Amino acid sequence: MRRPTSRKTVKLHHKPAYFPPERVLTRALPPELVGEREFENYHFLNFDLSQSNLSGRLFSECRFENCNLAGTSLANTSLQNVAFDGCKLLGLPFEVCRDMLFSVHFDRCQLDYASFAGKAMPNTRFVDCSLREASFTQTDLTGAVFQNCQLERAVFLHTTLSGADFRTAHNVLLDPEVNELKDARFALLSLPGLLARHGLIIE
Repeated sequence: MRRPTSRKTVKLHHKPAYFPPERVLTRALPPELVGEREFENYHFLNFDLSQSNLSGRLFSECRFENCNLAGTSLANTSLQNVAFDGCKLLGLPFEVCRDMLFSVHFDRCQLDYASFAGKAMPNTRFVDCSLREASFTQTDLTGAVFQNCQLERAVFLHTTLSGADFRTAHNVLLDPEVNELKDARFALLSLPGLLARHGLIIE
């Protein structure tokens, strides 16, 4: 798997915040949208999409709030500036999403066992999320923020973390020798997790 390269200038996408009233949907799609392949500027509330097939669909400037997407198929799905708020995203393979314009935001989400391997996602914000055993192998997370996130056994391998913010993250465990950490920010309490492989005793 090729390692993503960091761009010199990275556009910061703001979370979509305004949605036309007719594009705020609750629990289910109206009949006229069933089978639709492209969704732009939609707000999905309280949807249960677990085990569903979203392969090949395009979501642009959308927000999923309090939705269950566990087990959803995302093969070749396009997520262009899409926000997930209070969503269950257990084990989702985001690596199979389309690379072009891939941009996501996560607040209060369950992302345990999810995989972002090989994705370029600079400046991505993870806020109050559970990321236990998530995979960030060969992911570009330049400038990413892990605010109050649980990272127990999350995998960082050949990951670009320049300027990333882990100051309020919990259970950070990564190897500085196999990850790019220039200007990354950590709390002093994270020091044991950075030096664990060296067998040092920190008192």
